[in-house]
Amino acid sequence: MSDISIYEITVTQVIKNLEHLKRFIDKGKSFAESKKIDIDVLLNSRLAPDQYNFIRQIQLACDTAKLGAARLTGKQFQTHEDKEKTLSEVIERIDSVIGILKGLKPEDYKEASESKISLPRWEGKSLTGKEYALHHMIPNFFFHIVTAYDILRHNGVELGKKDYLGDFPFKA
Repeated sequence: MSDISIYEITVTQVIKNLEHLKRFIDKGKSFAESKKIDIDVLLNSRLAPDQYNFIRQIQLACDTAKLGAARLTGKQFQTHEDKEKTLSEVIERIDSVIGILKGLKPEDYKEASESKISLPRWEGKSLTGKEYALHHMIPNFFFHIVTAYDILRHNGVELGKKDYLGDFPFKA
């Protein structure tokens, strides 16, 4: 078994899960329509009073993906202003980040594993690119994806584990 690359876990898997997120949103839209609920109710729902709402979870998942890729490759990407308020704007944000990630190649991650990454809130401490991907970026990305899933599920949208996991690349 070959080692998994940082590109595979921070690009391939992230794109796959952003696509899953769009399917969650489609199911949320269908649910809202069938129950005659304004979609804004779902977009602004949260699990707890002190937790971010659905839209912010999407923004943070997208930012984690995009900023993680930038930190690991040294590339600069467009800034999103976090002003999404509608379903179409949320989907456009996800599609924009998917487009950015699809523009990356494994070669862009050639030096990523050993690169030094530091964030202002880390007070001068740093992680290698590999440590950053495994201990910060990926867990943070999935935290926001699963929280978005949970917000919809909590509001009655029929989502299950298969929706979250998606299809597997089974071999015969």
